[in-house]
Amino acid sequence: MNVAARSSCVVDAVLIGRAVAFTRAGSVSAIAKTPVSGPQRVTRLGITDDEQGDLRVHGGPDKAIHHYPRDHYRAWQADIGVHPLLEHPGAFGENISTSGMLEHTVCLGDRYRMGTALVEVSQSRQPCWKLSDHFAIPDMARRVQDTGRTGWYYRVIEEGDVQQGDALLLADRPHPAWPLSRFIALLYERAIDPGVLHDVLELPLVPSWRVLFQRRLERGAVEDWSKRLTGGVTDA
Repeated sequence: MNVAARSSCVVDAVLIGRAVAFTRAGSVSAIAKTPVSGPQRVTRLGITDDEQGDLRVHGGPDKAIHHYPRDHYRAWQADIGVHPLLEHPGAFGENISTSGMLEHTVCLGDRYRMGTALVEVSQSRQPCWKLSDHFAIPDMARRVQDTGRTGWYYRVIEEGDVQQGDALLLADRPHPAWPLSRFIALLYERAIDPGVLHDVLELPLVPSWRVLFQRRLERGAVEDWSKRLTGGVTDA
């Protein structure tokens, strides 16, 4: 399943957010992202001045930058109707907004020159209940998961700067057989295929996903995602 590489794209917006009190008692979130102008410093932990609400499960080196395709907004408008969050980029808590890159054209492990920084696709997003509360749609997180319109995260290989209008250039694609769309389908499908699980364990997985797929192989069962999607676990 080789993917035709799109060699370049343009950063339409760079966005950051502040951690503030959120919808449920004791919860904090920085999901509300707004565009910023001028060069923004990209470090191993993400874009300077961007915050995360719960550092146990948000942010960190493997979730340094969240990229969500603006292309999906039209599909969401068709699914849920007119919604004020869909009028501008940032509705899904993304740091980077572009048009022209999608989950089926981006592969796990892809490296991109983003402005002067070098970033690597580390994982797709696993939406949690905070996205549902943000949209005020009870099953929004599950919709994002089920449609595969999840967006993805980057780890930062080389620090640098990025701003609106910068090029996003594909520098390396070591795993062309693993577009994120294939990975997302494997993550959430109910079937267990030992051969495919052995293959995916050869990829540069983040530790939590390596444990997840190893457990599937050992137990022959798929996880229950309900707590993450409805509350109790925040893994987005």
